Amino acid sequence: MKIYQVGGAVRDRLLQRPFHDTDWVVVGATPEDMTAQGFTPVGKDFPVFLHPETHEEYALARTERKSGMGYRGFVVHTSPDVTLEEDLARRDLTINAIAAPADWISAKELFDPYNGQADLQAKLLRHVTDAFREDPVRILRVARFAARFNGFTVAPETLQLMREMVEAGEVDHLVPERVWQEISRGLMGTQPSRMFEVLRACGALKVLLPELDRLWGVPQRPEYHPEVDSGVHAMLVLDMAAQLNAPLTVRFACLCHDFGKGTTPAEMLPRHIGHEQRSARLLQAVCARWRVPNDCKELADVVAREHGNIHRSQDLNAAALLRLYERCDAIRKPARFAEALLACECDARGRTGLEAKPYPQRERLWNGLQAALQVDTASAAQQAAARGLQGKAVGEAVAAARTQALTQYLQAA
Repeated sequence: MKIYQVGGAVRDRLLQRPFHDTDWVVVGATPEDMTAQGFTPVGKDFPVFLHPETHEEYALARTERKSGMGYRGFVVHTSPDVTLEEDLARRDLTINAIAAPADWISAKELFDPYNGQADLQAKLLRHVTDAFREDPVRILRVARFAARFNGFTVAPETLQLMREMVEAGEVDHLVPERVWQEISRGLMGTQPSRMFEVLRACGALKVLLPELDRLWGVPQRPEYHPEVDSGVHAMLVLDMAAQLNAPLTVRFACLCHDFGKGTTPAEMLPRHIGHEQRSARLLQAVCARWRVPNDCKELADVVAREHGNIHRSQDLNAAALLRLYERCDAIRKPARFAEALLACECDARGRTGLEAKPYPQRERLWNGLQAALQVDTASAAQQAAARGLQGKAVGEAVAAARTQALTQYLQAA
């Protein structure tokens, strides 16, 4: 029995990047050998065991044979005769197909049959073998790695292989949970736009997210969008969200906020009247398709519907501000509204030449919300009831108190 570190931990250590989990592969062992040494079996699709002390996962060396469509269509073979090189051959990219002894110190100790170290130096994402085409999840992983690793490009032959996989219909068989898992991780990358550029280049974006894909080539008003192209703008907004270290909820909202521009009637262009509501409808379909978590879905809906109004909020009076807060449910969910404001700042600054432009709307709206939240609504309701008001009239009295507080805030600002 021999045990090796493999995959991301080896790769990230070579890149001098932090890593958290270590993947282990065991060569020359049977399941009985593992349990005899105290390992606990946990794998459902192939033999994986938990270390008795560290609880890290140890997988027996294996090979895989394609048996159907999608990433689940495999027959897995494990045996003490499966070699380390055979196990590495089934992996996606050469940079993930490097193995190291458990206690390795230098690169000289690495087992690297597919030249992953050379591709790390060249910043190249290259598939290991033609078996890459057997798992469509690998298309998403390559795109995610492009977003994560700054400056890495996809090898031309790998991109061609990805195109062939899309044409063969492999992407159609991806399950929603796995799509969202990879997309969400890519959104949190250093440059998330790269993920969608790679997906677009191989044709997968048109299948997975046509709502985004159709934005390229759709013009916008140049006085507001110097980059003109709606797809280019969407990518600039995403990268601004990464630059501002925004959480996943905000990045997903940035991704979806302009979907409606792709359905603007041609005769209306380059204006996009009503695109906000169209965006909200389209993103609901995406959320259902990918089973997006509620916190991401709800924030994206607020941003899609209201980003235009938030951009124009500098001219709103107290009553109009309160209506905006109420539409955003900001009184009940101020933390979510703070994220909506961050997403809108990303939208405003995600434009060519305007990346450093201040966005005063964010501070003004947040401070105004604090003024509205400081109103003693219980006291306002009691005073209204003392005047004989009931039902809706009490709510209107509370709203009037908040409007007064907002008026005082605007006068002092």
